[in-house]
Parts: sequence; C-alpha cells; structure tokens
Amino acid sequence: MTRLFDFLGALLGLVLLSPGLLLIAAIIKLADRGPVFYRQVRVGREGRLFRIWKFRTMVVGADRIGRSLTVGGDPRVTRVGAYLRRWKLDELPQLLNVVTGEMGFVGPRPEVPRYVALYTETQRRVLDLRPGITDLASIAYRNESDLLDGHEDPEAHYIRTILPDKIRINLDYAAKAGVWRNFKVILATLGLLAPERV
Repeated sequence: MTRLFDFLGALLGLVLLSPGLLLIAAIIKLADRGPVFYRQVRVGREGRLFRIWKFRTMVVGADRIGRSLTVGGDPRVTRVGAYLRRWKLDELPQLLNVVTGEMGFVGPRPEVPRYVALYTETQRRVLDLRPGITDLASIAYRNESDLLDGHEDPEAHYIRTILPDKIRINLDYAAKAGVWRNFKVILATLGLLAPERV
C-alpha cells in the first residue's frame, strides 16, 4: 500500500510540478551554465547503491574541493543554490527516485557509502528500510548546516553525534510507521502540521 501511494504520488507530483521544475532548471542553467542536476551515489535499502537526483546547488566540482558535508556559509554553494537549499527545492527531483522505487516519500535519508561503512551492527538495521525524501530526523535537523558550522571539526561532530541520533529516530519511527503516519510526516515537512516529538 505504501509503495503504491509513493508511486502514484510521485507521478502526480512530477506532472503537477513540471512547470516549476523546468523553471528551476532554466534558472540554474542561466546562472552559471553548469549542469542542472547533481547525482551522488547513496546507499539504499539492503545496502544497494543508487544515484540520488538533486538540483545542483554548488559550484561544479564542489565534491573535489571541500568536505562531504555542507556547513553554514559554505562558499561552494551558489547564489541560486542557497535559495533552493533554504526552501528544500533542490530535493524535488528525487520524485524520480520514488518512481523507480529506490526511495519513498518517507524514510531515512540515504547516506553516502563512507558514512554507512562506519555503522555499527545495530545501526545497519536502518538499511532494512526504504530511504525517503523526508523523515522525522530531517525535520529535527532541518538546520543541520548551521549546527555543524559552530564546530571545529564538523564531520567528526556529524559522525559522533548527529548521525547516530538520526538513525535512532528512524528506527524508532519504523517500528510504528504506516501510510497515515507517513502522510503526517509529509505535512510536517511542508510546515502544515507540527512534527512529532523525537
């Protein structure tokens, strides 16, 4: 039932949002003439690798000139990219990942392989879940870049503190997940409903 909801919802979303998606793509292209999309390898359900779709928000080659994480005020973020990130519009192309079944609307945000390699055996249970565009952890850490900005070693803080807490939130949520609860997470992501306490 959840997969059918995700598939039909993503198809409908792509159709309804297509004018906006095309406009964003045109703005990115006109702003710096680089690629419109950024496709990064992530770890999905059962450890399968896939490429996530995002609108590009950083300068071309940003992954070769800085950290894997983005902190507040990162100079690699373009002017257009900063706006897209602020309103989470860079995530909209992931509707394509939902259509193909690599992701759902609600589920743990898929991580890059280098961080998944650090998971404990208990944490690896999160890989039993289909990753998603949003989840309670994403809402709780909506301002993650700003949180990381205040640390001398943002990546170490992410690995030691933020990542384990995100996994905890997702495993707790998965134990009680359902279509209606997922729908409430989507509404909370859109700011239309107060999020659950985590």
